Amino acid sequence: MRKNIFIAAALLLLTHFTIAQEDPYLWLEDVNGKKAMEFVNTQNKETLDKLSKEEEYQSIYEQCLDIYNSPDKIAYPKTRGEYVYNFWKDENHIRGIWRRSLKTKYINGNPEWETLLDIDKISKNDAVKWVFDGADGLYPDYDRFMISLSKGGGDAAIKKEFDVKTKSFVKDGFYIEESKGGVSYLDKNTLLVSSNFGDNTMTKSGYPRQVKLWKRGTPLKEAKLLHEGEVEDLGSFGYSLRDGDQKYLMVSQFFTFYTSQTFALIDNQKIKLDIPNDCVPTSLLHNQLIFQLKSDWEVNQKTYKQGSLVSLNFKKLLQGKKEIRLILEPNEFTSIEQTRTTKNKYLVNTLNNVNSELFVYSFVEDSWVGKKVKAPDFGSIYIHDSSRSSDQFFFTFRNFLTPTTLYNANAHDHTLTPFKSLTAYFDGTKYEVQQFKSKSKDGTLIPYFMVSSKNLKKNGKNPTLIYGYGGFESSETPFYSGTYGKSWLERGGVFVLANIRGGGEFGPKWHQAGLKEKRQNVYDDFHSVAEDLISKNITSPKHLGIRGGSNGGLLVGVAFTQRPDLYNAVVCTVPLLDMKRYNKLLAGASWMGEYGDPDKPEEWEYIKKYSPYHNLKKDTKYPEVFFYTSTRDDRVHPGHARKMAAKMIDMGYPVYFYENTEGGHGGSSTNEQRARSSAMKFNYLLKKLK
Repeated sequence: MRKNIFIAAALLLLTHFTIAQEDPYLWLEDVNGKKAMEFVNTQNKETLDKLSKEEEYQSIYEQCLDIYNSPDKIAYPKTRGEYVYNFWKDENHIRGIWRRSLKTKYINGNPEWETLLDIDKISKNDAVKWVFDGADGLYPDYDRFMISLSKGGGDAAIKKEFDVKTKSFVKDGFYIEESKGGVSYLDKNTLLVSSNFGDNTMTKSGYPRQVKLWKRGTPLKEAKLLHEGEVEDLGSFGYSLRDGDQKYLMVSQFFTFYTSQTFALIDNQKIKLDIPNDCVPTSLLHNQLIFQLKSDWEVNQKTYKQGSLVSLNFKKLLQGKKEIRLILEPNEFTSIEQTRTTKNKYLVNTLNNVNSELFVYSFVEDSWVGKKVKAPDFGSIYIHDSSRSSDQFFFTFRNFLTPTTLYNANAHDHTLTPFKSLTAYFDGTKYEVQQFKSKSKDGTLIPYFMVSSKNLKKNGKNPTLIYGYGGFESSETPFYSGTYGKSWLERGGVFVLANIRGGGEFGPKWHQAGLKEKRQNVYDDFHSVAEDLISKNITSPKHLGIRGGSNGGLLVGVAFTQRPDLYNAVVCTVPLLDMKRYNKLLAGASWMGEYGDPDKPEEWEYIKKYSPYHNLKKDTKYPEVFFYTSTRDDRVHPGHARKMAAKMIDMGYPVYFYENTEGGHGGSSTNEQRARSSAMKFNYLLKKLK
């Protein structure tokens, strides 16, 4: 026995030594390690010293901070019962306040806000930099909430029971230690919990693999186990679906980011739903279980096409029978962007050539009937709030030059009225938006938006910034940004939004064209947008910059290592860069459905061709990259940015590097931090591209 233990230990030591030999920057993966933080602090000081001394740094910082702290911001509603809840930050509430107003007063335009929870106060009292991470309420009265608070903005959070009547945390109430996962009330004395319950209860991706039923007054460790997934899974999560007065307990076990199985827990029985494993139910309305198809599905000798929105008779499905109804079948230019449910209606937000269209669907005589909402055209719609207590809902409309406007709408009679608009932080009449298409390497046409001055001179000298993402079926749509307007457009910049493959702009097929071994399509698409802008003489490599975060950070990391000839500035934010070890760092294993498994030789074969960390070369003319990350990012490990920066520095390449010590995956926790981040990034871009 001792011999076997000795051999195992020796092999582990040998493996660690081999990895260290292959990667001399592993020490930077020690998030709070002394040596790693010395590197961070040194680079932070150098970067901030350089960029804060630039001529326009202070004015950009002040402009951005004024915008973030503006009292004219929209107080976005979250309707719960008779009240509208809102989380608000300004110069007097740095970490924010959670507040509410009677819905009737909010709708009349005269909200009387009642502060429930002051995050600045509890942060001071606890000596912890708390970040508010949401609240799950007790239906239907919403007198109790489970509040989620994270330390510094990470994904992992504590959950603590709060009484809105007393405006205080419940003494000896429900409390869950810091963990990724979720929690929801089933009734006043029962919680459905997905969390870290102790030894071997989390997956390799860092998410819960157990779902439990927890009764008030009992220890969490004694909560009833409802479901247990595998260590190799992404994670298992419990939730409830409501249909009128009926409530169903559900569990979804995710094998990968895109495959799962869903169970209904009824009368102490766990019933597996016979639906495709690449679908997750989104809503239950009029006994219709609704979900979107990610691939073709043949049911009762009829094929329902990929991308379609369909529903099944839920009670019959529980009996093993499939009675399917088609809600919407998109064409090649459309996709389903968002869905929400009201008391009686189903809201569907679609994209048509990357512009939003909103529909209301009714279930009439056993079929779905849709009607388009007369919302503004040529921009982005987002449904911000709906509830099961009425058919009223709130949505926003915005585009690059139109300030975001919140609309109060009614799904029953299809009426809508503008409710509140953002201040116009810059004069949009000076600029124009055009939509072009570039041709990628394989001939696919790639749409992109360009925002520029109406007096743009096509002389190849315009400072131009391309933003992209290209992953996880996430669509990039037109948005309004006061900071981009003031800091970039007003200073002569051109802004470009690239709708490359890997995203969801044209449905599941557009996303799947960039998965795993097809990943290079995403990068070829991005290069083609850059080349198209250069061929139009709008800009040139000397004046062309790129920006992306998270998966978009990987995108721009690949872009500058594959085509350093195209770009002169790179803002690489909270990025993935080491694609050999990404699946071993924090939540990385959960993304193998997107990128592939680097531990499988046949999959590493295509991953290694683009992994930025492994494709750095000596004696190459790279742009001077700006890496920005967060110590408290517990989704994408800060080691990616640290190691890439350190490797480039040791190769003799100058870089900018800044790591915010809090902020999580969003990069910033307070408006001041956001303003500082924006000032550094825009100053860097202006310095390199003008």
